Amino acid sequence: MEQKSQSANTIYVIDDDASFRGSLVFLLDSSGWQVVAYDSAVSFLNEHAAPPEDMGCLVLDIRMPMMSGLALQQQLMAQGWPVSIVFITGHGDVQMAVQAMKAGGCDFLEKPFHDQTFLDAVSAAVTRTHNLRTHAQTKLEARIILDRLSPRESEVAELVALGLPNKQIAKKLDISEKTVHIHRLHVMEKTGASNAPGLTRLVLRADPDALEGDTASSTRPPKYI
Repeated sequence: MEQKSQSANTIYVIDDDASFRGSLVFLLDSSGWQVVAYDSAVSFLNEHAAPPEDMGCLVLDIRMPMMSGLALQQQLMAQGWPVSIVFITGHGDVQMAVQAMKAGGCDFLEKPFHDQTFLDAVSAAVTRTHNLRTHAQTKLEARIILDRLSPRESEVAELVALGLPNKQIAKKLDISEKTVHIHRLHVMEKTGASNAPGLTRLVLRADPDALEGDTASSTRPPKYI
């Protein structure tokens, strides 16, 4: 591992070509970025079981022995890492790079490329990583709040967030309007939402797809009243 002093925007470079890796480290360092470099995806994973707090972005060679850049991307995405990736590709790797982009990559550059093109891609990736981290934190905070609700309160919350009045909620859940009213009060108290639109925003922050179509709440059997 080759390392420079780290900051909140450290660029992690992973490339098995020592000469090319060194040139990327030099370019980034001379442009004011903090850099940590690895010769393989495996060595990177051996040191990082979770996303480094200082990670600005990954610069990742798409074709490497033992574990390809694409395989590393897939593993990090499966683990929910909020990080943006700039892929470096050689001749004949463009199809793989397109696949990586479809899977959520930020950019890919085919060798050889201009220094400024690379630096611009890194800067954009760092900005995207910050946005991903902010989104992930907002989602987590909303999920923690909603996890305070009981299963029945969660069902009522989803239907309230959809804009259904108490009468329709009572019919869907096969409970009385009075019971819906009580659950609704509890939902608002536990979540801190002042009204139905506020609850809707909270639910969507936790899961942007939560209110698409007819929610599962409308078909789940009552667990308790």
